[in-house]
Amino acid sequence: KNMQPPRIIISGGGTGGHIFPAIAIANAVKEKHPDAEILFVGAKGKMEMEKVPAAGYKIVGLTIAGLQRRLTLKNLSFPFKVIKSIWDAKKIVKEFKPDVAVGVGGYASGPLLRTAGSMNVPTLIQEQNSYPGITNKLLAKKAAKICVAYDNMDRFFPKEKIILTGNPVRKDIIELHAHKEEALAFFGLEKNKPTILVIGGSLGARTINESILAYIKQYETQDVQVIWQTGKLFIDKAEEATKNSTHVKAQAFITRMDLAYTAADIIISRAGALSISELCLVKKPCILVPSPNVSEDHQTKNAMSLVNKLAAVLVKDNEAISNLGAKSIELINNKGLRDKLSNNIAALGKPNAANDICEEVLKLIKN
Repeated sequence: KNMQPPRIIISGGGTGGHIFPAIAIANAVKEKHPDAEILFVGAKGKMEMEKVPAAGYKIVGLTIAGLQRRLTLKNLSFPFKVIKSIWDAKKIVKEFKPDVAVGVGGYASGPLLRTAGSMNVPTLIQEQNSYPGITNKLLAKKAAKICVAYDNMDRFFPKEKIILTGNPVRKDIIELHAHKEEALAFFGLEKNKPTILVIGGSLGARTINESILAYIKQYETQDVQVIWQTGKLFIDKAEEATKNSTHVKAQAFITRMDLAYTAADIIISRAGALSISELCLVKKPCILVPSPNVSEDHQTKNAMSLVNKLAAVLVKDNEAISNLGAKSIELINNKGLRDKLSNNIAALGKPNAANDICEEVLKLIKN
């Protein structure tokens, strides 16, 4: 069997938090086995249907929808969609004949991994969060291996299947090569002034944005610089408020995250699983403001796994507007705490996650 090129299905998506690791795992496999056959299985109408082909991989879509909590017309069609998606998944597995199926979470991974498992294809789950969603909890029973990014996951998964690999992270973040002066110049900022980086994800985070907006004057008086990634929904408001500011630079989207991270002395961020994995490799002091609008409140759980190790500071979303600005200045002025946070978060970084997951996938084929 070792002679044949590996055939791998990677399934899941729905959000960037699922799609990015999926593509990173595929890339790691291709580096080791350029001849590997990789097929992605996603959910029709979701983000992966365009992101995966853009990364150079083939994807097929299942007709699947999340179960709405209320009794709606959509819900009535749910059982039919499930049956159809399992039917389609069967067909895909039969035709592609994978050696292994990998699930990264999100709608499509449920029917695909369940079906693959029932057809004796070994399955591996990659769980990004510190608190797994329903799909992965159900799939864990049949999975051969479960790659996780957090400690203590044996509360949810069988201990003997768990491997702590971390989450795959963008290559340019793993090695921040730029000099701080170059990074500050890129954003039109001065050297030797304390600098805060604010990131709210690609759409921006409304509460974080409102908190910064309310604090612009104080940043000026405290002589603190801010690189503020607002997302596209808030940029007009932010530009209006900062047009005369020498200290606060607002951008809808930061193209060079590596330079933004290099320029920063402290970072304010949401607590999505991939953001946290990146921040651990950036090794800077962080204030995490978990998004309340996510399932199972998993961002708070992600954040707490750092806070409990004194590796980050937490500000609750509903306290951010009154608290976040002051907390950020407090942290900038507390070098002892900054150093402690940096050291502790650095210890949690997993730069080889994609390769380690790839190794586990290939081991399943060999066996």
